[in-house]
Amino acid sequence: MTVTIAFLDALAEAFNRHDVDAVMSMMTEDCVYLASVGDETEGRRIVGRSAVRQAFADYFKTFPDARWNEPRHFIAGDRGCTEWCFTCTLQDGKKVNAAGCDLFHFRNGKVQLKSSMRKQAAR
Repeated sequence: MTVTIAFLDALAEAFNRHDVDAVMSMMTEDCVYLASVGDETEGRRIVGRSAVRQAFADYFKTFPDARWNEPRHFIAGDRGCTEWCFTCTLQDGKKVNAAGCDLFHFRNGKVQLKSSMRKQAAR
């Protein structure tokens, strides 16, 4: 099963609705999420459907206005990329507006790996 631009559009829309069920329906059972922030070189590595589901649910709860705007998708075989502009309001009221992307590995028409990268403003 081949992943299409329409599939990545639907995934982006599910993230912007904060619809964890819809997002997870597009992920494999053994999915891996590499969060953009974490203690590891690759960010924070979250493995398995249950852990990934919880990570996304926690993120949506922490940042209820989070959006990934103007997504642009690219697919090459079993790999893909979505560029976006991330916006949210932090708990201290500060607004975030940052460019970023998700790198994907696909298997059997679903996302097996989602690696998120986001620009960080200098402080």
